[in-house]
Amino acid sequence: MTFLSGRSGFSASRTPSSPAPSPVLHRGVAPPRRALLGGALAGALLLTGALPVGAAVAALGPAPAPSPARAGREAALRLDIQALQAAVAQLDDPQATAAQISVSGVSGRWYGAAGAADLRTGRKVTAGDKFRIGSITKVFVATVVLQLSAQGRVDLDAPVQRYLPGVLPAGYPPITVGQLLDHTSGLPDESGPGLPDMSTPEKVLQHRYDRRTPQQAVAAVSHGPMKFAPGTRQEYRGINYVLAALLVEKVTGHSYGTEIGRRILRPLGLHDTSVAGDDPRIHGPHVHGYLALADGTLSDATVFNQSEAWGEGEMISTSRDLERFMTALFSGELLPRATLDRMFTLPSGDVRMVDGSPARYSMGLQTVTVNGMTMWGKTGERYGYNSGMFATKDQQRRVVYSFNPTHRDRTQMRMTQRIADAVTRNG
Repeated sequence: MTFLSGRSGFSASRTPSSPAPSPVLHRGVAPPRRALLGGALAGALLLTGALPVGAAVAALGPAPAPSPARAGREAALRLDIQALQAAVAQLDDPQATAAQISVSGVSGRWYGAAGAADLRTGRKVTAGDKFRIGSITKVFVATVVLQLSAQGRVDLDAPVQRYLPGVLPAGYPPITVGQLLDHTSGLPDESGPGLPDMSTPEKVLQHRYDRRTPQQAVAAVSHGPMKFAPGTRQEYRGINYVLAALLVEKVTGHSYGTEIGRRILRPLGLHDTSVAGDDPRIHGPHVHGYLALADGTLSDATVFNQSEAWGEGEMISTSRDLERFMTALFSGELLPRATLDRMFTLPSGDVRMVDGSPARYSMGLQTVTVNGMTMWGKTGERYGYNSGMFATKDQQRRVVYSFNPTHRDRTQMRMTQRIADAVTRNG
């Protein structure tokens, strides 16, 4: 198994004539959330590659010896630095313009990056660079919905039609809020007039400034019968989270982005994370995304209105902010423990994906087991961007990755497979 991206798009088979920058690896300890260390010490730490747990503390003063149990865990979970380096450095299979991985946990901390954040200037990627996180947005939305549930303002077992009357066709069966969050709603595929043709990179770029409302997205799944009875099967669908974000807005009276900012971003100090809205640009230092055109050239696709994704995938963040968010979420800083457990609970055993494989999505997260290590988190994808954040439930190992594929097709899986394998190996 591997980390699975949520959405698929066009498939371009030609290799661009504009080559990606040479995959020279620049690596080191990921910068901390706050500048606690002076420049000289920080520079020294950047040269260490993998930083053992407690090393930063030891630099400021003696660190206590780990307990025998902790020492045993650290020995069993030692990072495979060579595999991590290889995963981030290989930018020709699939073709990508940049990649970065940040790994942390009891086995230490390692950050690696390759390629260029901007092909025009050749600037290297850093852990502070912003990128489009795509469907990782869903974790933020799910967290807010679950917070509202914990506050007694939303009943996860109640039909979403109670909160959003008239939004779905009257003939549709009740779909609970929880069934939206774990992708067991059974809603139809998008159809009807007005859907843009996004079958080629050129056509995608023609629609880069289009604005789409969430109501238009819901209308596109309101033509035809349900695909299955709600709660009986599982199918990953972005529309579930468009409806979940609309629910947040109806219950709170504020935009879902305002609620994410108030409940998550500001309390955690995630200053580099934002909800894009109608702004097509990424402000501040960021990684550019590129698409390979039919003639083999690369086109910068960074500037792109994300309203088509809205509550299912429009947010922007950094590897540092995503690590902080994931750590806080898994540690119980954002949700009561009983509510948080819903994010680590798959649908009942008789519910399977529509292709017959086991269910793998909970309320807000997805799960994967690689090399015997089970991790929870979420992948994300937008044009020119692919990312993920995952951790073991006990956070003994965490990973945030981002890379910039030039082809939006299944070749992207080769990069995520290498990352998944490298992160879950023990050195």
